[in-house]
Amino acid sequence: MKNLLIIGAGGVSRVATVKCAMNSHTFTHITLASRTKSKCDEIASFIKERLGVEIDTAQIDADDKDAVVKLIKKTGAEILLNVALPYQDLTLMDACIETKIHYIDTANYEHPSLAQFEYKEQWARNDKFKEAGILGLLGSGFDPGVTNVFCAYAQQNLFDEIFYIDILDCNAGDHGYAFATNFNPEINLREVSAKGRYWENGKWIQTEPMEIKMEWDYPEIGIKDSYLLYHEELESLVKNIKGLKRIRFFMTFGQSYLTHMKCLENVGMLGIKPIMHQGREIIPIEFLKTLLPDPASLGVRTKGYTNIGCVIRGIKEGKDKQIYIYNVCDHQACYKETGAQAVSYTTGVPAMIGAKLIAKGIWKGQGVFNMEEFDAKPFMEELNSQGLAWKIIEMTPSLGE
Repeated sequence: MKNLLIIGAGGVSRVATVKCAMNSHTFTHITLASRTKSKCDEIASFIKERLGVEIDTAQIDADDKDAVVKLIKKTGAEILLNVALPYQDLTLMDACIETKIHYIDTANYEHPSLAQFEYKEQWARNDKFKEAGILGLLGSGFDPGVTNVFCAYAQQNLFDEIFYIDILDCNAGDHGYAFATNFNPEINLREVSAKGRYWENGKWIQTEPMEIKMEWDYPEIGIKDSYLLYHEELESLVKNIKGLKRIRFFMTFGQSYLTHMKCLENVGMLGIKPIMHQGREIIPIEFLKTLLPDPASLGVRTKGYTNIGCVIRGIKEGKDKQIYIYNVCDHQACYKETGAQAVSYTTGVPAMIGAKLIAKGIWKGQGVFNMEEFDAKPFMEELNSQGLAWKIIEMTPSLGE
């Protein structure tokens, strides 16, 4: 039984907080905090009305470590679940080190002034987490997160060696807007417009944005154009999946999305450096964010499905083997349950599961860990019972050829 502090109040936080309240036998006290307390209050009201569970709310600046430390001490929290912005990971990790409580996030650190995300600075806090006697769980979302656990499950139970992995992310939902992003626009557009990168034969290979495209037949959705991106789980899986020869990440995009994004990029709207506008400094991508629909508002109008999974090829008992392990999620079903669409749901549910396994002492340790470093079975079982059931398809081996 644990006292949990959740920081952040967007769509992912909404799902994670609702799911934590649904698991109140594990989380006996929940505090939800954000820069905008009214957003927390709205989520708390939704939970009270739907589930009859009361949670506390608070205002917090997640960039202010001392303020976070004070809030942790005031609430008596034993675990901090970070569903704020990736820019704030280091501040929140440092607050957990100072107060000696466990830490979970869903996305690795991203530099505010540089379109780059990496684990380096989070991994560098490993010794401090050990000294504090606490566990830091990185990337407990879907991708990263569940995809890491899928790979770990395959390594631990289905293969003797794994050689090739393709992570495939398809959002076939339709929100009806000409252009919108399904999670924080600033993070989403920086990620998509960056150069691609994949790992093969012991080295990283860089590609131009959207340079590599393939068609993939997603179960329950159909054939979609899928583009190679760099995604953060590749960085840790390269370290932790033994025998790996190649790993790539693909995401689906419609032509309308790509056309809009390219136009915005061409006129400088995706810029992350300050510019002068009418005597004031603004950052173009932050201004663009104010013009686009709030991702948290998309749930009520988004229809269709997501399909996220891993195609994995390797050897089992001397025989070539390939599997496809994936989850399909219904946007409207997610909205009915939590008030958020499937992109938020597929991240928020695993965030809760990671916190739950730590709270119950099923995943334990001292230091900073990635998802694939733990026993995958308990997490896989929770996915099935918490709304993200998965399937495995045996395939004719072809990946890597």
